[in-house]
Amino acid sequence: MKVYQTNEIRNIALVGNAGCGKTTLAETMLFLGGVINRRGDVISKNTVSDYREVEQIQQNSIFSSVLYTEFAGNKINILDAPGADDFVGGVISSMHVADTVVLVLNSQNGIEVGAEVSWRNAARMHKPVIILANHVDHDNVNFEKLIDESKDLLSKKLAVVQYPVNAGPDFNAVIDVVKMKMLKWKDDSGKAEELEVPKEEKEKAEEYLNALVELAAESEESLMEIFFEKGTLTEEEMKNGLKKGIINRDIFPVFCSSAKRNYGVQRFMEFICNVAPSPDQMPAAVSVEGTVVPCDPKGLTSLFVFKSSLEQHVGEILYFKVMSGEIVEAQDLINKKKSSKERMAQIFCVYGKNRVKVPKICAGDIGATVKLKDSKTDHTLCTKEADWVFDTLKFPSPKHRTAIKANNEADEEKLAEALYKMRDEDPTLIVEYSKELKQMLIYGQGEHHLNIVKWHLDNIYKIDITFLAPRIQYRETITKPAQADYRHKKQSGGAGQFGEVHMVIEPYEEGKPDSSGQTTIKTANKGQMVVTVRGKEEDLLPWGGKLVFYNCIVGGVIEARFMPAIKKGIMEKLEEGPLTGSYARDIQVYVYDGKMHPVDSNEISFKLAGLNAFKEAFKIAGPKILEPIYNVEVRIPSDRMGDVMSDLQGRRAVIMGMENEGRYEILKARVPLAEMNKYSTALSSNTSGRASYTMEFSEYAQVPPDVQEKLLKTYEDEHKDE
Repeated sequence: MKVYQTNEIRNIALVGNAGCGKTTLAETMLFLGGVINRRGDVISKNTVSDYREVEQIQQNSIFSSVLYTEFAGNKINILDAPGADDFVGGVISSMHVADTVVLVLNSQNGIEVGAEVSWRNAARMHKPVIILANHVDHDNVNFEKLIDESKDLLSKKLAVVQYPVNAGPDFNAVIDVVKMKMLKWKDDSGKAEELEVPKEEKEKAEEYLNALVELAAESEESLMEIFFEKGTLTEEEMKNGLKKGIINRDIFPVFCSSAKRNYGVQRFMEFICNVAPSPDQMPAAVSVEGTVVPCDPKGLTSLFVFKSSLEQHVGEILYFKVMSGEIVEAQDLINKKKSSKERMAQIFCVYGKNRVKVPKICAGDIGATVKLKDSKTDHTLCTKEADWVFDTLKFPSPKHRTAIKANNEADEEKLAEALYKMRDEDPTLIVEYSKELKQMLIYGQGEHHLNIVKWHLDNIYKIDITFLAPRIQYRETITKPAQADYRHKKQSGGAGQFGEVHMVIEPYEEGKPDSSGQTTIKTANKGQMVVTVRGKEEDLLPWGGKLVFYNCIVGGVIEARFMPAIKKGIMEKLEEGPLTGSYARDIQVYVYDGKMHPVDSNEISFKLAGLNAFKEAFKIAGPKILEPIYNVEVRIPSDRMGDVMSDLQGRRAVIMGMENEGRYEILKARVPLAEMNKYSTALSSNTSGRASYTMEFSEYAQVPPDVQEKLLKTYEDEHKDE
């Protein structure tokens, strides 16, 4: 395989809804480029892209695949991204390194939710987009309706480059308005016969051509002057205008094809090579420090790792884009995140699971390597002279979470290791062990996403696991002051244990004046009490909120050396609140009296006395349970608003407002986290997969009385044997 120069490289990401034909399109492109000599298909489970067992079972892409083909003296790197929103991580990473996004549409189904999501991501990342209307040979295809819907939902700047003459099962010809020819196919070789545009199509073709020329002219002032002067542009002028318009997202060309029959794909590849931008024609990358890094093969070497995968018998494969300079075999680079040296012992160009060893990869190209020590996805590798780091991939927040446990306790360590390996391969999978909840939690983009994790654990790692409902991070606090005292006394032959503590506790409120000197507190159970503050310690708790500890001991009834032990006992109980075992917060404690024994008093005695006095006071201080509340924003098709709102209200949501965005409504609500379990599945069911949502922590708020009663009973039942 030859070494391709930067201007001979095209990087495209194939995106779109599941079932639009991206994998079949990629297969056809590899066949036309001579990389493979026989086309596979999804049904036969022999495509280059979907080579993993789980993808063949599902008959859908789960991971993004890195491929390449060679065509007309160029190398086209193809990133075949998954279509389901649960696997959006592959879409984001593919778009990040692509120079052009190819949005593949299922012409029969119109603009599906996956297409809209991909379109929004491309806009957010400011990536050029070319649209390919695939499946034009299906029943009930209405190309004009598809274009109207695309202009309505995507952009008014769509420019039809091709349109079908006979859409439907008999499809075999298109009008190419740039060439002003009819392209007709007789077989699946991909080669089209060029014919004159039929008379009955000329008027329509010229309308599309004029619209295309006008958009091309608008992309550059000099071209606009030529257009006004001559009323048209030459093919070369149009090509230059299209290229600039595509890069600036001022033009979105539309092609049509039947990738399965190999109709229209070759012409589409010609356009990619002739008009789509090469990496050096795109805006230069900027490091997180603000350094502009041009895509120059003569520059300092740098690369960005955008993806990794674990392959049997090979280990971890890292996929990278060369951002500047060139990579040669056995080159030493510095991992800027780890400050460690990495040797690129072998470098490859890849298509699916196939690797082709190459001696060199130039700026803008995409390659792979193996057996690096410290490097992972999102890492930047450079020569020691290049002091820059590239920005990380921006993935959406997780939408679905579950607790997970190994059914065999002996597999727990093995389970954690497997989950962290999968997380390295899929950064949208988040894994954590919650000390507070005493559960291993995994977060993903949806229920299907986490079911694929379970498939890997069952079939690849051979670990029997169960998904459990995740516990909620409740908090406990008090609503009124209370007094309690506790004597800890233990005698067992030798030196015993003795400590007595008297305390008052009250709610901590932000902004309330500090207690100092003599302070009067009206308690719920002992009436009015007066304490004298001698010292104060204020602690920000790791789980949120505060503990304010006042030393109010007068006359030395408890020696100062025992005060830290009392506070330690209180902190211990804050970590396991008296109501449900959840963390407690926002409490002021006044230790004002107690007793010691000259022999038996020690730190453990006062720690236990402080813990139990606090526990008793807490129970009579109007205790309440707080729950996490999230701001939830749901993007809903207008015709499904009623179903979604009804479901949210059933989840104790408070609707905060609505905004209109085209045919969508943006619904804003505050919802308790406890009610959001499996919400992504319910939302998908209520809207046929057309809605999406985000959620962000807002605050802790008191649970309703009936919910608190239920939580207390559940905790009591779980601990009645203790």
